[in-house]
Amino acid sequence: MTPLAYLTADLPGIGGRIKDKVDDFLVEELPLYPLSGSGTHVYFKVRKAGLPTPAAVARIARHMGVRPDAIGVAGMKDAQAVTTQMMSLEHADLHRLRAFRDSQVQLSVEALHGNKLRAGLLAGNRFQVRIRGVGELQLEPARRILTVLERRGCPNYFGLQRFGARSDTGDLGRCLVRNDLEEFVRIFLGRSHPDDPPDCRSARDAFDAGFYQRAMDCWPRHFADQRKALAAYKRKHRPVQAVMAVDKRMKRLFVSAFQSELFNAVQQRRVQTLDRLLGGDLAQIHASGACFRVEDPVAEQSRSERFEISPTGPILGYRSSLAEGEAGTIEHAVLDEAGIAPDDFRHVGSLKIKGSRRPLRFRLENVELTAGEDARGPYLQLAFSAAAGCYATVALRELMKTPELG
Repeated sequence: MTPLAYLTADLPGIGGRIKDKVDDFLVEELPLYPLSGSGTHVYFKVRKAGLPTPAAVARIARHMGVRPDAIGVAGMKDAQAVTTQMMSLEHADLHRLRAFRDSQVQLSVEALHGNKLRAGLLAGNRFQVRIRGVGELQLEPARRILTVLERRGCPNYFGLQRFGARSDTGDLGRCLVRNDLEEFVRIFLGRSHPDDPPDCRSARDAFDAGFYQRAMDCWPRHFADQRKALAAYKRKHRPVQAVMAVDKRMKRLFVSAFQSELFNAVQQRRVQTLDRLLGGDLAQIHASGACFRVEDPVAEQSRSERFEISPTGPILGYRSSLAEGEAGTIEHAVLDEAGIAPDDFRHVGSLKIKGSRRPLRFRLENVELTAGEDARGPYLQLAFSAAAGCYATVALRELMKTPELG
């Protein structure tokens, strides 16, 4: 993927490493509302280590004897971290829930509430990250970068994890939006990568060579979507059948990754002016989430400087509103380069993607930076809170400026 531009390009990064161990990266979900204490939905706090949220949900669901989608979650949390988040289950057997035991997942029952916890129902996240391989000498350079990010805001890029371990989820989404199903199948089932696990690499190489049964034998059982797509493709060699076999939620994730790529492309072009309003901008009011079209950027700029409002970029869909004027020229240039228009998202197979807007920056709140040392050596520890949907790794890449963070 093309490296993304830094807001603080004029300030050297401090280097270092993150996620040497999962307990170097802590995430705690911040609730959107207090629990009522009454209702049919049991809310419980889940602490997991080294495990993605869907895997934790699957283990709890298996123990409770329910489908994974019966368990409500507000957001997906990093696998390579120790994370704490709320989940919910209606009519849960409290005795059975409290009896859950797992080496990577611990839970505690919190309270009852009147509705299921759904995606997006969180205020944000609190992060605490230890950056290894650096120490007290890097405190001042780090503070200079953080001062800029706190004053102007942090670029609201989607982080690398949005695009999957193979960095191809956006490509798969682009294929779905363009209805290029042949290319989708080639990427989804073939084109091995050196970093693929050996069995997956063998499966992809066999598919590319036309040995479909050998590919099926190589795919691990837990790659269920690949196996289903391959089984469908084997029968008639029709890409449409293979794509139909892929879980709808997975296809939505691919389209979302493509939307994220387009947003990042707009963000990239505006990163040095992410706090400056342009004529025709669609600005978001942070307190309410509502957007309005900026008619007089000079008159509104003071609100941006107080972080009351921010310019936004498109999460493209068929109902997307695009900016006008100077801001619109940037957005249309990105879409023209991609060969995409909002109406292309109206019928993506069985999906209809409406679209939305996303601020071009987010605020780092309650920032704490300290130096320390433990048995693993010196480190800097950064803690901060950020709104839901914002990536801690994007703030860390500004601070560290290492290739691993994109």
